[in-house]
Amino acid sequence: MSTHAYEVRVAEDPADREACFRVRKEVFVGEQGVPEDIEYDAYDAVAVHVLAVREDGVPLGTGRLLSGDAAAGKTGGDPSVGSLGRLAVTQAARGLGVGAALVRAIEDAARARGLAAVDLHAQTHALGFYERLGYVAYGPEFPDAGIPHRAMRRVL
Repeated sequence: MSTHAYEVRVAEDPADREACFRVRKEVFVGEQGVPEDIEYDAYDAVAVHVLAVREDGVPLGTGRLLSGDAAAGKTGGDPSVGSLGRLAVTQAARGLGVGAALVRAIEDAARARGLAAVDLHAQTHALGFYERLGYVAYGPEFPDAGIPHRAMRRVL
């Protein structure tokens, strides 16, 4: 367990965005076996990316927010709902509150854009994590990249 402090920030510069992509590659491609060609998509260019980084510069986690047309396919087309996705925390940082801090930062970004709610597609093993943060599952289970998921929503 790390004793280092960390901060969560919007990834605005190229180095921060690259750190986000490295975390996603480590977690989704390396650990979970998601094919690299589907991990990165056109939405990365328009998403708000958030990054958790340790005080010594080591990236710990990331997530992204889609809104508007980019989110429509994941939110039922409701323009007042954003889509939280690609939430990943490195193995070494799990259990430190990084995931919850990233979710809250994404929600803050959604509020700043005037969104009323945030949807996400949760891996079924993570339902309890999101439920503790106020998300409610809806609809049937479905596969995404070969991993079972459920849609969830939190009204802001």
